Amino acid sequence: MATYKKRGYKPKNKAEELSADEQNSTTAEVFSTLDQSASKTEEWVSKNQNYILGIIGVIAVGVLGYLAYNQFVQAPKEASAANEMYYPQQYFDQALSSRDAERDSLYNLALNGGEGKYGFLDIIDEYSGTKAANLANYSAGMAYLNMQQYQEAISYLEDFSSDDAILGALAKGGIGDAFMQLNQPNDALGYYESAISHDPNAYTTPKFLYKAGTTALELGQKDKALQYFQRIKDEFSSSQEATTIDAFIGMAKSAN
Repeated sequence: MATYKKRGYKPKNKAEELSADEQNSTTAEVFSTLDQSASKTEEWVSKNQNYILGIIGVIAVGVLGYLAYNQFVQAPKEASAANEMYYPQQYFDQALSSRDAERDSLYNLALNGGEGKYGFLDIIDEYSGTKAANLANYSAGMAYLNMQQYQEAISYLEDFSSDDAILGALAKGGIGDAFMQLNQPNDALGYYESAISHDPNAYTTPKFLYKAGTTALELGQKDKALQYFQRIKDEFSSSQEATTIDAFIGMAKSAN
């Protein structure tokens, strides 16, 4: 009777048997190490349980305190500050459209308040950290700029911070205007450039490209001026600044 070997079967030699034993031994060592590590971890947790619970408690108290502060302190403060803005904002808006003789008195009412109502400066002091106080910095800075009190304008506008495309650019441009009035054109140009790059849009960008260009001309930076003027022509051809831009481009080119 014929005999045959089963397909795929191959008897192990001694080397293979030793290799299998080594693998089994290594696996056992790994599990043993894991067991030891787990035991040490459990032991450490057991010994430091109060410390761990204390840390968790501190974090929980901090989170709950933050939420409670926002709900019961910051939110009412924000609402109250927003209500206080109504009075000075009325005078500020009136000043923008009034005659020169009345303008400064209206700006003063907007800044300092009256009839028991807060002005922008009071809101900045009493409601520090609120959105209304931040906006009051902008309005106060613009009021001082229009009153030709340029150092005060710079101070308050620098304290204003906003990601808004229009207000953020106007604040930086306002600082540039103040520096120009203080005969510091280099500083002014820097702020005009910040206003340009803040958040490009069809309203503020051509305005401050034009101011940056004319300031660069004054500083003798003809190439930079030409760059700004050309950008108005190419990108903002429908803007008010573009109506006379060819003349300024000609000035910048002829000066080179």
